[in-house]
Amino acid sequence: MRMRISVALLLLAGLAMPAAAQGKGPKKYAVSTDQALVVTKDVLVKQGYEVVRVENRGRDYVVWYRRGNKGRGKGKGPPVRMVIHRDVDRVVFLETPSAVLVDIDVRLKL
Repeated sequence: MRMRISVALLLLAGLAMPAAAQGKGPKKYAVSTDQALVVTKDVLVKQGYEVVRVENRGRDYVVWYRRGNKGRGKGKGPPVRMVIHRDVDRVVFLETPSAVLVDIDVRLKL
């Protein structure tokens, strides 16, 4: 009986920990906005996406991209957006798929 109670208490203690303490926030990069934009475009093209347009909205760059047809003749995908937010001395990628963000992370840390 005591073992069941202690296991239940351990499980409840694990659930009470906040998710923010696990380091799952957006990554910040100490690079220029131009470098972040060039790397983003390059990674998207290498992964088979087509960059449709880039908009400058104040402190943000909005990159619109879509999946190419991959030679199958089935048309192109719908436009999707990615936001590169400019901070004082850093850039933050918002609304970015994890597969794309991994490659961007590797390129920006070089």
